[in-house]
Amino acid sequence: MKARKFFTVCIALLIGSQVALFAQETKKPERKRPTQEQMLQMQCNHIIKALALDDATAAKFAPVYKKYMEALRSVRKMGQPEKAQKKAGGDNVEKDKNLKNRPVPKPLPTDAEVEAAIKARFAQSRKMLDIREQYYNEFRKFLSPKQIQKMYNMEKNNGDKFRKEMNKRQGMKKHNGNKRTRNGTKTMGMKQNQ
Repeated sequence: MKARKFFTVCIALLIGSQVALFAQETKKPERKRPTQEQMLQMQCNHIIKALALDDATAAKFAPVYKKYMEALRSVRKMGQPEKAQKKAGGDNVEKDKNLKNRPVPKPLPTDAEVEAAIKARFAQSRKMLDIREQYYNEFRKFLSPKQIQKMYNMEKNNGDKFRKEMNKRQGMKKHNGNKRTRNGTKTMGMKQNQ
C-alpha cells in the first residue's frame, strides 16, 4: 500500500515537473534585419561619433551624407536587374534522373557581351567618381580634408567587413553538410563522430 502511494506521488511529481518545464519555455524573438534606412542611420551615427562632430556640424553632415550614400547605392545597382532575373529563373540544375541533379554549366559569354560588361563597369566607375567629387565639395563646406579622408577610410573598412561577413555566411551555406577536420578528412553532416 505504501509502495503504491509512493509510486503515484512520484508519477504526479514527474508529470507536474514536465508541465512546469513546458510552461517556462518561451519563444525566442525572431531576429529582424534592419532596413536599409536604419543601416544608413547607424552608419551615419557611427561616423559622426568617430569624427567627434559637434551638434551643429552633425546636423549639416547627416542629410548630406545620406544623400551621398543614396546616390552611391543607386549607381552600384546599375547592373543588378540582370542578376535578379537570373535568380528568378531558378537554379541551373537539370532534373534528369541520370544526371543526379548536377548543375548545368553556364554558357560562355561572347566577346560582345564581355565588352559590353566592361564598358558598363567603366560607366559605373565614372558615375561613382563624379558623385564622390560632387559630394566632396559639399562635405568640404563643413568638414576638414582629414575628416573627409577618415570618413572615406571608415566606409572602405565597413564595406570590407560586410563583404567578409557575407562571404563567411555564404560559405557556411555551401559547406554546411561537408566539413573538413584538422587532419584533412571529410565529415558528413553536422556532428562529428569521435
